[in-house]
Amino acid sequence: MQALFARFVRDDQGQDLIEYALLGSFVSLAAYTGANLLGTALDNWLTAVSDEVDDASASVAAQIP
Repeated sequence: MQALFARFVRDDQGQDLIEYALLGSFVSLAAYTGANLLGTALDNWLTAVSDEVDDASASVAAQIP
């Protein structure tokens, strides 16, 4: 039993896999959050541009007899 426990403590091959999995999880979480924030900001900007175009179009249409 001691030999099994000693081998388990010395065996560190699984640590690399866990570290890479955690790193991949953090990177994917950061990418998801960044894309979500970027998408929201882009949507707000495009809505503002659309509102400006609508206002300009209404202004031009009001000037036409």
